[in-house]
Amino acid sequence: MSDTAISIRTGTLSRVTLSLNETSLTVQTPSKSKDTIHHDIPHRNILRASLGSNPLKLTVAFLEKKKKKTTHLAIVEGDIEESEVVHATQWAESVMKAAYESLGVKPFRRLMVFVNPFGGTKKGAAIFTKKIAPIFEIAGCSLDVLYTTHQGQAQEIAKKLPLDFDAVITVSGDGLIHEILNGFAEHAEPSKALATPIAPIPTGSGNGLSLNLLGIKDGFDVVVAALNAIKGEPMKVDLFSVTQGGKRTISFMSQAVGLMADLDIGTENLRWMGDTRFMYGLLRGLIKFKPCPVQLSFKVAENDKDKMAATVYSIKKDKTPSIPPSSAASETSFHDKLPSLKFLDGNEEDWTTFDEPILYVYAGKGPYVGRDFMAFPVSLPNDGLIDVMAMSKTSRGDILTAMDGANQGECFWHPKVHYVKAHAYRIKPLKKKGHLAVDGEPYPFEEFQVEVHEGLGTFLSPFGHYAAMFEPRTRSGVAHKHH
Repeated sequence: MSDTAISIRTGTLSRVTLSLNETSLTVQTPSKSKDTIHHDIPHRNILRASLGSNPLKLTVAFLEKKKKKTTHLAIVEGDIEESEVVHATQWAESVMKAAYESLGVKPFRRLMVFVNPFGGTKKGAAIFTKKIAPIFEIAGCSLDVLYTTHQGQAQEIAKKLPLDFDAVITVSGDGLIHEILNGFAEHAEPSKALATPIAPIPTGSGNGLSLNLLGIKDGFDVVVAALNAIKGEPMKVDLFSVTQGGKRTISFMSQAVGLMADLDIGTENLRWMGDTRFMYGLLRGLIKFKPCPVQLSFKVAENDKDKMAATVYSIKKDKTPSIPPSSAASETSFHDKLPSLKFLDGNEEDWTTFDEPILYVYAGKGPYVGRDFMAFPVSLPNDGLIDVMAMSKTSRGDILTAMDGANQGECFWHPKVHYVKAHAYRIKPLKKKGHLAVDGEPYPFEEFQVEVHEGLGTFLSPFGHYAAMFEPRTRSGVAHKHH
């Protein structure tokens, strides 16, 4: 890249200069108020550089975020002289190499896109058409698009989906991901199907996965999510088997009983509120304030809160990859069935039963369950464990204190919040009436068991780890605040 700049004519008198360096693309445009306006675009945000032959036009597309505005698609297009064709061709090739090959990303991904027009605030189809599809198309992605018409349709299609897509994209909330994973579990080649990376475009009322992959600032930015679909790296994640009455269901995010299940299921009619409905549901639940009539048992791996917090902090700080390359799934490791279930025999050896009266049990994978609630702050993508949280019966004031700072995971430290990492756990209802939510969807309030399958699933990630920071306590016993 000896000559990394090129000038294009964008109007009768105006010209734009494009310069490529080791980290970014600089776009210099003339301005009436200033000599030049500079835009520095990181290589990761560059989507395409191409040269059209008739007429001779150079087109560069990228994603840009201006101050206090959301990320948006920007296209710079201009004419070049006949004498510059060779240089322009080489320059465009250099840009594409910097934007993809140098980042270890395959360009022009083939994507299977599921769009749920009815999820959340019912804007999924419009968002896809107006914002997402143009980005995929200018990036040169090959798209197969399906607009879902009814619940369960995505699961049926995923059962028979050809496994030659680079990724599956969901334009919806977390419910559609639950369907697709369960469809993959019923595929003729389930392990291979579940290794197909999934990337969410957040348009549902619950978008926990997107928050965990993209972070609290970008978790609801559909354009940043589209970039993750184009350039994210595969990250192996643990999945769960929820067994109930002889039926096995795959779960990727959470299982909830008691107050936390009431937030998911009891606020279905408030989906128009987006994820603010969960805090409303919590306040409503505190008014009723019913204990959760269940017995909780688990096969514990770790119950020291300080140790769990220190582990997750050191991994994020050191930017340790989420999975060692040697243990990543490879073509040769695939087999044609799901992992066997290890804990169905009812053996209670090394299991602990929680004897205190409980207000709720919440278990899952991924720190955020909503923008205002980091429920599992020490969760790791593929540690082979499930984080289980149970709150002892206490006062309303205690719950409100526990939820103070919930968006930063502060409830983790509350003494009434019991938190363990487990290999598996069981719930036995002691009464007939109650709620159970799996990945936010309603399930029968009956006895069930959950166990973990290490690295069985795959999501696309910009970072290779969850995009949430949680810090250990200081010596004074107060957790650090992260800004």
